[in-house]
Amino acid sequence: MPNHPVNSELLASFASDFRDDRTARIVQNAVAETAISKVAINRDVVNSIDPSMSVRVDKWPITNQKRSGRCWLFAGLNSLKPAVYKQTKLESFEFSQNYQHFWDKLEKANYFLTSMIDLADRPLDDRTVHYLLHYPIDDGGQWNMFAALVEKYGVVPKYAMPETESSSNTAEMNHTLEMLLRRGARDVRAAVSAGGDAQAVRVSVLRQVYRVLAIHLGTPPERFIWQWHEKDGDFHREGEFTPREFAERYLPDLDQYVCLVNDPRETSPFYRSFTVDRLGNVVGAKPVTYVNVPIEVIRTAAVATLEAGDPVWMGCDTGKQADRNRGYWDGNLYEYEVTYGIDLAMTKAEELEYGEAMMTHAMVFTGVDLVDGEPRRWRVENSWGDEIADKGFNTMNDSWFDQHVFEVAIRKDRLPADVLAVLDTEPIVLPAWDPMGSLA
Repeated sequence: MPNHPVNSELLASFASDFRDDRTARIVQNAVAETAISKVAINRDVVNSIDPSMSVRVDKWPITNQKRSGRCWLFAGLNSLKPAVYKQTKLESFEFSQNYQHFWDKLEKANYFLTSMIDLADRPLDDRTVHYLLHYPIDDGGQWNMFAALVEKYGVVPKYAMPETESSSNTAEMNHTLEMLLRRGARDVRAAVSAGGDAQAVRVSVLRQVYRVLAIHLGTPPERFIWQWHEKDGDFHREGEFTPREFAERYLPDLDQYVCLVNDPRETSPFYRSFTVDRLGNVVGAKPVTYVNVPIEVIRTAAVATLEAGDPVWMGCDTGKQADRNRGYWDGNLYEYEVTYGIDLAMTKAEELEYGEAMMTHAMVFTGVDLVDGEPRRWRVENSWGDEIADKGFNTMNDSWFDQHVFEVAIRKDRLPADVLAVLDTEPIVLPAWDPMGSLA
C-alpha cells in the first residue's frame, strides 16, 4: 500500500478550513442539539405532500411485519388480497404471513444445504462459499421466491396459522437456525470429503430445522374450515380446504407475472433477462429471473396496472430520502449536501457499483396521482403498522421513483411485446453477491 498518511500539516489545514467557515460552525451548533435529519429536512417538500390520489385501489387495513424481515411476503400476500375481496365481499381479510414464513425458512435451509453439497469441492474461502456461509438463512426474499412458495404450499387465512412471538420478532430464531445450518454445512462437506452419505446428513439437519421452526412458529395446518360474514352480514361457509386448494380457488395464476428491474449499469444491458447464482428458496422451482428495462417501462406498467384496478408488488431502496413517521419519500426530502456543504451525488448505476444502493424493502403500489396522464405521486402500502404515515399507507413523490425503485411484478398481458420477447432468451447469470441478488 502506498505511504500516504494523514499528517499534522493536513490536519491543521482541515481544522483551519472549518474554523473559517461560519456556516459550518452554525450547522455544528445545530447538529450538536438536534438530529441531522431534522436540520436537513426540506420544509417546502414536506408542506407540498398530501396523500390524495386520482387512482386508488386499496380499501383495506394495513398489516404489520413488526421486528421481522418478511416485507416481501407481506407485500406478496397484500398484492393478492383484492382477489379474495372481490370474490367474498369481506370487510377485512388477511392471509397468514406466518404460514408462508414457516415454509420459506424450511425451503431456504434445504436450498442452502443443497448448495453446500454442490460446492463441497471448493475451499471455505471461495467467494461464493464464503458469501453463502455469511448469509445461510435470511428473512428476506424476491417475488419469484414468493411465487414458488404459493405454488408448492398454497396460502391460508391468518386465523389458520396466526402470528407468534417469533414470527413477529425473528432474531433469536434466526440465530439458532444460522448456527444449525453452519454446523450442517460443516457436516455435509465432511461427508462429501469422506465419501459418505451427504444427503442423509442434509435430511438429518432439515429434521432439526423443522423442529426449531415448529417450536417458534407453530405447525402449519394441512386443512382448515373456510367461512365468513359479508359486509352486509350474510354468512357463508365454503367448507374444508387444503392450503393449495384455497390458493387455486382464490388467487390468480402467478406464472403470468414477470419481474421487471431497472439496473442501469453498463454491464447490465436493457431488454435482457438476468438471474443470480444461488438465489432462491425452493429447490427445483423456476429460477429467480428478471427482465432489465429502462425505468420508464416500469413506471408505465405500474400506472397501467393501477388504472386497471390492481395493486403492484414493488421493491426499492426504502431508506434513502425517506421520513418513516410521516411516510414520505421525495428525491429532495433532505438537503444533506447543502447542510454539510459537501458533494454526495451519484447516479443510480454508480450507487449499485460502489455498494451505496440495493433493493432493501418490498411494498405495494396501491395508488397513483396522475396529472395530464403523468404520475406526480404514488400511494404505497407498507407493512409497518397503522400508527405511522396515512394509517400505514405511504406517499412517494415521483422525484424519488427513478433513483430508488428497482423492481415490480407485472402481469404479462400488461407488458409490451419487446419485453415479452425477452422471456424466451437465456438469462445472464450474475454472481451470488451482486446487488441485484439482494433480498427485500
